[in-house]
Amino acid sequence: MKKFMVDILLEGLDNETRMQLLPKEQEVVKELESNGTIVDTFIKLDMSGIYMVVMGLDPDDLHTKLSALPYYPYMKINIVPVRVTNSVNA
Repeated sequence: MKKFMVDILLEGLDNETRMQLLPKEQEVVKELESNGTIVDTFIKLDMSGIYMVVMGLDPDDLHTKLSALPYYPYMKINIVPVRVTNSVNA
């Protein structure tokens, strides 16, 4: 498994739909966290999206895993491979 930084921008998701899908979105995120796919998440200050550190084989594998999210059809996703380090100063 490789580690990736995922920059997600939500586009075309109105507030009503966002709130309607939110409970299922949170449920799937918890599942992806518990199985080790999502390592960490950071919500953007303007609430336009999220940054995630995720584990996967490659970008296609990540898209397959993330496609379970109800917000997925509204996501513009940029995936960047990152190197795993053992310390912040490495």
